[in-house]
Amino acid sequence: MDLYLLDWLNLLLRWAHVITAVAWIGASFHFVALDNSLTPPEDPAERGKGIGGELWAVHGGGFYHQQKYPVSPKNLPEKLHWSMWESYSTWLTGFALFTVLYLFNASTFLIDKSLFDWSPAAAIATALGFLAAFWVIYDGICRLFGERKNGDVIVGALVFVFVVFAAWLSCQLFAGRAAYLLVGAMLATTMSGNVFFWIIPGQRKVVVSLRAGTPVDPVHGKRGKQRSFHNTFFTLPVLIAMLSNHFGFLYAAPFNWFWLILVMLAGALIRLSFVLRHKALAYGHPVPWRYAAIGTAMLAGVIVAMAPSPKPAAAPAAVAPPAPTFAEVNAVITQRCAMCHNEGLANKGVMLHTPALVVQHAKQIYQQATLLKAMPLNNATQMTEAERELIGRWVEAGAKGP
Repeated sequence: MDLYLLDWLNLLLRWAHVITAVAWIGASFHFVALDNSLTPPEDPAERGKGIGGELWAVHGGGFYHQQKYPVSPKNLPEKLHWSMWESYSTWLTGFALFTVLYLFNASTFLIDKSLFDWSPAAAIATALGFLAAFWVIYDGICRLFGERKNGDVIVGALVFVFVVFAAWLSCQLFAGRAAYLLVGAMLATTMSGNVFFWIIPGQRKVVVSLRAGTPVDPVHGKRGKQRSFHNTFFTLPVLIAMLSNHFGFLYAAPFNWFWLILVMLAGALIRLSFVLRHKALAYGHPVPWRYAAIGTAMLAGVIVAMAPSPKPAAAPAAVAPPAPTFAEVNAVITQRCAMCHNEGLANKGVMLHTPALVVQHAKQIYQQATLLKAMPLNNATQMTEAERELIGRWVEAGAKGP
Protein backbone atom coordinates (compact mmCIF):
# COMPACT_ATOMS: atom_id res chain seq x y z
CA MET A 1 0.00 0.00 0.00
CA ASP A 2 1.19 3.51 -0.77
CA LEU A 3 2.91 4.92 2.32
CA TYR A 4 0.92 8.14 2.13
CA LEU A 5 -2.39 6.27 2.13
CA LEU A 6 -1.14 3.94 4.85
CA ASP A 7 -0.35 6.93 7.05
CA TRP A 8 -3.86 8.27 6.49
CA LEU A 9 -5.39 4.89 7.32
CA ASN A 10 -3.27 4.76 10.47
CA LEU A 11 -4.37 8.26 11.49
CA LEU A 12 -8.08 7.69 10.83
CA LEU A 13 -8.11 4.34 12.64
CA ARG A 14 -6.36 5.91 15.63
CA TRP A 15 -8.90 8.72 15.63
CA ALA A 16 -11.84 6.31 15.51
CA HIS A 17 -10.24 4.12 18.17
CA VAL A 18 -9.73 7.03 20.55
CA ILE A 19 -13.28 8.31 19.99
CA THR A 20 -14.89 4.94 20.68
CA ALA A 21 -12.57 4.28 23.62
CA VAL A 22 -13.54 7.62 25.17
CA ALA A 23 -17.20 6.69 24.74
CA TRP A 24 -16.70 3.25 26.30
CA ILE A 25 -14.53 4.40 29.19
CA GLY A 26 -16.82 7.37 29.78
CA ALA A 27 -19.89 5.14 29.93
CA SER A 28 -18.09 2.70 32.22
CA PHE A 29 -16.88 5.43 34.57
CA HIS A 30 -20.35 7.00 34.58
CA PHE A 31 -22.15 3.82 35.58
CA VAL A 32 -19.53 2.90 38.19
CA ALA A 33 -19.86 6.39 39.70
CA LEU A 34 -23.66 6.19 39.52
CA ASP A 35 -23.86 2.72 41.07
CA ASN A 36 -21.61 3.74 43.95
CA SER A 37 -23.33 7.09 44.53
CA LEU A 38 -26.86 5.76 44.99
CA THR A 39 -28.59 6.14 48.34
CA PRO A 40 -31.93 4.61 49.43
CA PRO A 41 -34.85 6.82 48.33
CA GLU A 42 -36.27 9.03 51.03
CA ASP A 43 -39.82 8.86 49.69
CA PRO A 44 -41.62 5.71 50.95
CA ALA A 45 -43.66 5.68 47.74
CA GLU A 46 -40.47 5.37 45.72
CA ARG A 47 -39.31 2.47 47.86
CA GLY A 48 -42.71 0.87 47.34
CA LYS A 49 -42.11 0.90 43.59
CA GLY A 50 -39.03 -1.28 44.07
CA ILE A 51 -36.49 1.51 43.69
CA GLY A 52 -33.35 0.52 45.59
CA GLY A 53 -31.28 3.66 45.10
CA GLU A 54 -31.43 7.15 43.67
CA LEU A 55 -29.16 10.04 42.82
CA TRP A 56 -30.03 13.67 42.28
CA ALA A 57 -27.54 15.51 40.08
CA VAL A 58 -27.18 18.89 38.44
CA HIS A 59 -25.47 19.23 35.07
CA GLY A 60 -25.70 21.46 32.02
CA GLY A 61 -28.25 23.80 33.54
CA GLY A 62 -30.72 21.08 34.51
CA PHE A 63 -31.46 18.61 37.29
CA TYR A 64 -31.41 14.85 36.88
CA HIS A 65 -33.08 12.24 39.06
CA GLN A 66 -31.53 8.83 38.43
CA GLN A 67 -33.05 5.70 39.95
CA LYS A 68 -32.04 2.06 40.10
CA TYR A 69 -34.30 -0.97 40.34
CA PRO A 70 -32.32 -3.87 41.83
CA VAL A 71 -34.76 -6.30 40.18
CA SER A 72 -37.00 -4.50 37.70
CA PRO A 73 -39.91 -2.09 37.58
CA LYS A 74 -43.38 -3.62 37.60
CA ASN A 75 -43.85 -2.55 33.99
CA LEU A 76 -40.64 -2.96 32.04
CA PRO A 77 -40.62 -0.45 29.14
CA GLU A 78 -40.16 -1.71 25.62
CA LYS A 79 -37.37 0.71 24.82
CA LEU A 80 -34.17 0.08 26.76
CA HIS A 81 -30.73 1.60 26.26
CA TRP A 82 -27.99 -1.02 25.90
CA SER A 83 -24.36 -0.08 26.51
CA MET A 84 -22.48 -2.44 24.23
CA TRP A 85 -21.47 -0.85 20.93
CA GLU A 86 -19.02 1.44 22.68
CA SER A 87 -17.14 -1.70 23.70
CA TYR A 88 -17.47 -3.52 20.38
CA SER A 89 -16.44 -0.46 18.34
CA THR A 90 -13.41 0.15 20.53
CA TRP A 91 -12.22 -3.42 20.07
CA LEU A 92 -12.92 -3.48 16.31
CA THR A 93 -11.09 -0.21 15.62
CA GLY A 94 -8.25 -1.25 17.91
CA PHE A 95 -7.85 -4.62 16.23
CA ALA A 96 -7.98 -2.97 12.79
CA LEU A 97 -5.22 -0.57 13.85
CA PHE A 98 -3.18 -3.44 15.30
CA THR A 99 -3.60 -5.33 12.01
CA VAL A 100 -2.60 -2.42 9.77
CA LEU A 101 0.36 -1.29 11.84
CA TYR A 102 1.72 -4.45 13.49
CA LEU A 103 0.47 -7.55 11.70
CA PHE A 104 1.01 -6.21 8.16
CA ASN A 105 4.51 -5.11 9.21
CA ALA A 106 5.36 -7.97 11.55
CA SER A 107 9.02 -8.17 10.55
CA THR A 108 9.46 -4.52 11.55
CA PHE A 109 7.07 -4.00 14.46
CA LEU A 110 6.63 -7.41 16.10
CA ILE A 111 10.06 -8.96 15.74
CA ASP A 112 13.29 -7.99 17.45
CA LYS A 113 15.81 -10.52 16.17
CA SER A 114 18.25 -9.71 18.94
CA LEU A 115 15.57 -10.88 21.36
CA PHE A 116 13.86 -13.74 19.53
CA ASP A 117 14.51 -14.61 15.90
CA TRP A 118 11.44 -16.12 14.24
CA SER A 119 9.36 -15.79 11.10
CA PRO A 120 6.68 -13.10 10.66
CA ALA A 121 4.01 -15.80 10.28
CA ALA A 122 4.96 -17.38 13.61
CA ALA A 123 5.05 -13.98 15.33
CA ILE A 124 1.60 -13.06 13.95
CA ALA A 125 0.09 -16.40 14.98
CA THR A 126 1.55 -16.10 18.48
CA ALA A 127 0.34 -12.51 18.88
CA LEU A 128 -3.20 -13.52 17.95
CA GLY A 129 -2.84 -16.54 20.21
CA PHE A 130 -2.03 -14.23 23.12
CA LEU A 131 -5.35 -12.44 22.70
CA ALA A 132 -7.36 -15.65 22.51
CA ALA A 133 -5.45 -17.61 25.17
CA PHE A 134 -5.66 -14.86 27.76
CA TRP A 135 -9.44 -14.65 27.37
CA VAL A 136 -9.89 -18.43 27.58
CA ILE A 137 -7.73 -18.79 30.70
CA TYR A 138 -9.19 -15.70 32.39
CA ASP A 139 -12.72 -16.90 31.67
CA GLY A 140 -11.85 -20.35 33.01
CA ILE A 141 -10.50 -18.83 36.24
CA CYS A 142 -13.71 -16.85 36.72
CA ARG A 143 -15.89 -19.90 36.08
CA LEU A 144 -13.94 -22.26 38.31
CA PHE A 145 -13.33 -20.00 41.30
CA GLY A 146 -15.76 -17.10 41.04
CA GLU A 147 -18.62 -18.81 42.87
CA ARG A 148 -16.50 -20.26 45.68
CA LYS A 149 -16.02 -18.85 49.15
CA ASN A 150 -13.74 -15.81 48.88
CA GLY A 151 -14.07 -16.27 45.12
CA ASP A 152 -13.41 -12.62 44.27
CA VAL A 153 -10.10 -12.66 46.16
CA ILE A 154 -9.04 -15.97 44.61
CA VAL A 155 -9.95 -14.82 41.10
CA GLY A 156 -8.19 -11.49 41.60
CA ALA A 157 -4.98 -13.15 42.80
CA LEU A 158 -4.94 -15.75 40.01
CA VAL A 159 -5.66 -13.18 37.30
CA PHE A 160 -2.90 -10.93 38.63
CA VAL A 161 -0.39 -13.80 38.57
CA PHE A 162 -1.48 -14.67 35.05
CA VAL A 163 -1.10 -11.06 33.89
CA VAL A 164 2.42 -10.99 35.33
CA PHE A 165 3.31 -14.20 33.49
CA ALA A 166 1.77 -12.97 30.23
CA ALA A 167 3.67 -9.65 30.46
CA TRP A 168 6.94 -11.47 31.13
CA LEU A 169 6.40 -13.91 28.25
CA SER A 170 5.37 -11.17 25.83
CA CYS A 171 8.54 -9.22 26.59
CA GLN A 172 10.67 -12.34 25.97
CA LEU A 173 9.13 -13.01 22.55
CA PHE A 174 8.25 -9.67 20.98
CA ALA A 175 9.94 -6.33 20.44
CA GLY A 176 9.44 -4.18 23.53
CA ARG A 177 7.02 -1.78 21.89
CA ALA A 178 4.89 -4.59 20.51
CA ALA A 179 5.06 -6.49 23.80
CA TYR A 180 3.59 -3.57 25.73
CA LEU A 181 0.87 -3.04 23.16
CA LEU A 182 0.07 -6.75 23.20
CA VAL A 183 -0.37 -6.79 26.98
CA GLY A 184 -2.78 -3.88 26.72
CA ALA A 185 -4.58 -5.53 23.80
CA MET A 186 -5.07 -8.84 25.61
CA LEU A 187 -6.62 -7.05 28.60
CA ALA A 188 -8.80 -4.93 26.29
CA THR A 189 -9.89 -8.07 24.42
CA THR A 190 -10.86 -9.62 27.74
CA MET A 191 -12.88 -6.53 28.63
CA SER A 192 -14.81 -6.72 25.36
CA GLY A 193 -15.12 -10.48 25.78
CA ASN A 194 -16.80 -9.90 29.15
CA VAL A 195 -19.31 -7.59 27.50
CA PHE A 196 -19.92 -9.78 24.44
CA PHE A 197 -20.03 -13.24 26.05
CA TRP A 198 -21.46 -12.58 29.50
CA ILE A 199 -22.75 -9.11 30.39
CA ILE A 200 -25.01 -8.42 27.40
CA PRO A 201 -26.26 -12.03 26.89
CA GLY A 202 -27.02 -12.26 30.61
CA GLN A 203 -28.96 -9.00 30.53
CA ARG A 204 -30.91 -10.19 27.49
CA LYS A 205 -31.92 -13.40 29.28
CA VAL A 206 -33.05 -11.40 32.31
CA VAL A 207 -35.18 -9.09 30.13
CA VAL A 208 -36.74 -12.06 28.30
CA SER A 209 -37.61 -13.74 31.62
CA LEU A 210 -39.11 -10.56 33.06
CA ARG A 211 -41.28 -9.95 30.03
CA ALA A 212 -42.39 -13.57 29.98
CA GLY A 213 -43.19 -13.47 33.69
CA THR A 214 -40.89 -16.40 34.46
CA PRO A 215 -38.39 -16.57 37.36
CA VAL A 216 -35.09 -14.79 36.74
CA ASP A 217 -31.91 -16.77 37.28
CA PRO A 218 -29.84 -14.59 39.67
CA VAL A 219 -26.59 -15.97 38.24
CA HIS A 220 -26.83 -13.56 35.29
CA GLY A 221 -26.80 -10.51 37.54
CA LYS A 222 -24.00 -11.88 39.72
CA ARG A 223 -21.83 -12.82 36.77
CA GLY A 224 -22.45 -9.55 34.95
CA LYS A 225 -21.57 -7.60 38.09
CA GLN A 226 -18.37 -9.61 38.54
CA ARG A 227 -17.20 -9.05 34.97
CA SER A 228 -18.11 -5.34 35.06
CA PHE A 229 -16.10 -5.03 38.28
CA HIS A 230 -13.08 -6.59 36.56
CA ASN A 231 -13.45 -4.29 33.55
CA THR A 232 -13.39 -1.28 35.86
CA PHE A 233 -9.97 -2.20 37.20
CA PHE A 234 -8.57 -3.26 33.83
CA THR A 235 -9.24 0.19 32.36
CA LEU A 236 -6.27 2.22 33.63
CA PRO A 237 -3.77 -0.65 33.18
CA VAL A 238 -4.93 -1.00 29.56
CA LEU A 239 -4.53 2.73 28.93
CA ILE A 240 -1.03 2.92 30.38
CA ALA A 241 0.08 -0.18 28.45
CA MET A 242 -1.23 1.36 25.23
CA LEU A 243 0.36 4.74 25.88
CA SER A 244 3.70 3.57 27.25
CA ASN A 245 4.55 1.68 24.07
CA HIS A 246 5.36 5.12 22.61
CA PHE A 247 8.15 5.70 25.14
CA GLY A 248 11.34 3.81 24.43
CA PHE A 249 12.92 4.59 27.80
CA LEU A 250 10.27 2.31 29.35
CA TYR A 251 9.65 -0.54 26.90
CA ALA A 252 13.34 -0.83 25.95
CA ALA A 253 14.58 -0.85 29.53
CA PRO A 254 16.02 -3.97 31.19
CA PHE A 255 13.26 -5.91 32.98
CA ASN A 256 10.70 -3.98 30.94
CA TRP A 257 7.96 -6.47 31.88
CA PHE A 258 8.49 -5.75 35.58
CA TRP A 259 8.19 -1.99 35.17
CA LEU A 260 5.04 -2.44 33.09
CA ILE A 261 3.43 -4.57 35.81
CA LEU A 262 4.25 -2.00 38.50
CA VAL A 263 2.86 0.88 36.46
CA MET A 264 -0.34 -1.05 35.62
CA LEU A 265 -0.79 -2.08 39.26
CA ALA A 266 -0.38 1.54 40.31
CA GLY A 267 -3.14 2.49 37.88
CA ALA A 268 -5.47 -0.16 39.30
CA LEU A 269 -4.84 1.05 42.86
CA ILE A 270 -5.52 4.65 41.88
CA ARG A 271 -8.73 3.56 40.20
CA LEU A 272 -9.76 1.72 43.38
CA SER A 273 -9.63 4.92 45.41
CA PHE A 274 -11.83 6.72 42.90
CA VAL A 275 -14.37 3.88 42.84
CA LEU A 276 -14.58 3.89 46.65
CA ARG A 277 -14.69 7.69 46.65
CA HIS A 278 -18.19 7.74 45.13
CA LYS A 279 -19.73 5.66 47.90
CA ALA A 280 -17.78 7.50 50.57
CA LEU A 281 -19.11 10.87 49.38
CA ALA A 282 -22.65 9.54 49.04
CA TYR A 283 -22.70 8.44 52.68
CA GLY A 284 -20.52 11.21 54.11
CA HIS A 285 -17.55 8.98 54.90
CA PRO A 286 -13.87 9.90 54.52
CA VAL A 287 -12.53 9.17 51.05
CA PRO A 288 -10.04 6.23 51.16
CA TRP A 289 -7.23 7.94 49.30
CA ARG A 290 -4.69 5.49 50.72
CA TYR A 291 -4.91 3.23 47.65
CA ALA A 292 -4.24 6.16 45.33
CA ALA A 293 -1.38 7.20 47.60
CA ILE A 294 0.13 3.72 47.38
CA GLY A 295 -0.28 3.74 43.58
CA THR A 296 1.31 7.17 43.30
CA ALA A 297 4.18 6.09 45.53
CA MET A 298 4.68 3.04 43.28
CA LEU A 299 4.90 5.31 40.24
CA ALA A 300 7.39 7.54 42.02
CA GLY A 301 9.41 4.45 42.94
CA VAL A 302 9.50 3.32 39.32
CA ILE A 303 10.63 6.78 38.20
CA VAL A 304 13.46 6.79 40.74
CA ALA A 305 14.49 3.19 40.11
CA MET A 306 14.62 3.67 36.34
CA ALA A 307 16.41 7.00 36.42
CA PRO A 308 19.67 6.90 34.42
CA SER A 309 22.83 6.92 36.46
CA PRO A 310 24.32 10.40 36.77
CA LYS A 311 27.36 11.00 34.69
CA PRO A 312 30.55 11.15 36.73
CA ALA A 313 31.78 14.67 37.28
CA ALA A 314 34.61 15.64 35.00
CA ALA A 315 37.99 16.19 36.57
CA PRO A 316 38.74 19.89 37.14
CA ALA A 317 41.50 19.87 34.56
CA ALA A 318 39.51 17.95 32.00
CA VAL A 319 38.64 19.75 28.81
CA ALA A 320 35.12 19.33 27.43
CA PRO A 321 35.15 17.30 24.23
CA PRO A 322 34.66 19.35 21.09
CA ALA A 323 31.24 19.36 19.48
CA PRO A 324 30.86 16.53 16.96
CA THR A 325 31.33 17.47 13.35
CA PHE A 326 28.53 17.09 10.87
CA ALA A 327 30.54 14.44 9.06
CA GLU A 328 30.60 12.29 12.22
CA VAL A 329 26.88 12.66 12.77
CA ASN A 330 26.00 12.13 9.12
CA ALA A 331 27.96 8.88 9.11
CA VAL A 332 25.74 7.60 11.93
CA ILE A 333 22.54 8.82 10.25
CA THR A 334 23.54 7.21 6.94
CA GLN A 335 24.30 3.87 8.59
CA ARG A 336 21.46 3.72 11.13
CA CYS A 337 18.59 5.87 9.86
CA ALA A 338 18.70 6.63 6.14
CA MET A 339 17.72 3.13 5.02
CA CYS A 340 14.17 3.82 6.25
CA HIS A 341 14.18 7.58 5.68
CA ASN A 342 15.17 8.32 2.11
CA GLU A 343 13.71 9.48 -1.16
CA GLY A 344 12.38 6.03 -2.00
CA LEU A 345 11.18 5.07 1.50
CA ALA A 346 10.17 8.04 3.63
CA ASN A 347 8.67 6.55 6.78
CA LYS A 348 6.45 9.11 8.54
CA GLY A 349 7.30 11.49 5.71
CA VAL A 350 10.86 12.00 7.01
CA MET A 351 13.80 11.84 4.59
CA LEU A 352 17.42 11.94 5.76
CA HIS A 353 19.43 11.14 2.64
CA THR A 354 20.95 14.61 2.16
CA PRO A 355 22.88 16.92 4.55
CA ALA A 356 20.19 19.60 4.27
CA LEU A 357 17.46 17.16 5.31
CA VAL A 358 19.50 15.91 8.26
CA VAL A 359 19.90 19.47 9.54
CA GLN A 360 16.22 20.22 8.86
CA HIS A 361 15.08 17.23 10.96
CA ALA A 362 17.77 17.56 13.64
CA LYS A 363 15.31 18.12 16.49
CA GLN A 364 13.16 15.14 15.46
CA ILE A 365 16.26 12.94 15.24
CA TYR A 366 17.35 14.12 18.67
CA GLN A 367 13.93 13.47 20.19
CA GLN A 368 13.43 10.02 18.68
CA ALA A 369 16.99 8.65 18.80
CA THR A 370 18.55 10.34 21.83
CA LEU A 371 15.75 11.27 24.23
CA LEU A 372 13.05 8.65 23.65
CA LYS A 373 15.35 6.04 22.11
CA ALA A 374 12.34 4.97 20.07
CA MET A 375 14.29 4.97 16.81
CA PRO A 376 15.59 3.06 15.00
CA LEU A 377 12.46 0.97 15.51
CA ASN A 378 13.33 -2.01 17.72
CA ASN A 379 16.90 -0.75 17.21
CA ALA A 380 16.95 -2.83 14.04
CA THR A 381 20.15 -1.13 12.84
CA GLN A 382 21.86 -1.53 16.24
CA MET A 383 22.50 2.13 17.02
CA THR A 384 24.85 2.30 20.01
CA GLU A 385 24.54 4.47 23.10
CA ALA A 386 27.69 6.30 22.05
CA GLU A 387 26.07 7.14 18.70
CA ARG A 388 22.91 8.39 20.41
CA GLU A 389 25.05 10.57 22.66
CA LEU A 390 26.98 11.85 19.64
CA ILE A 391 23.73 13.00 18.01
CA GLY A 392 22.66 14.61 21.27
CA ARG A 393 25.88 16.61 21.63
CA TRP A 394 25.66 17.73 18.01
CA VAL A 395 22.09 19.04 18.44
CA GLU A 396 22.87 20.67 21.78
CA ALA A 397 25.82 22.44 20.12
CA GLY A 398 23.52 23.96 17.50
CA ALA A 399 23.10 21.17 14.91
CA LYS A 400 25.40 22.82 12.42
CA GLY A 401 25.56 21.54 8.87
CA PRO A 402 28.66 20.87 6.71
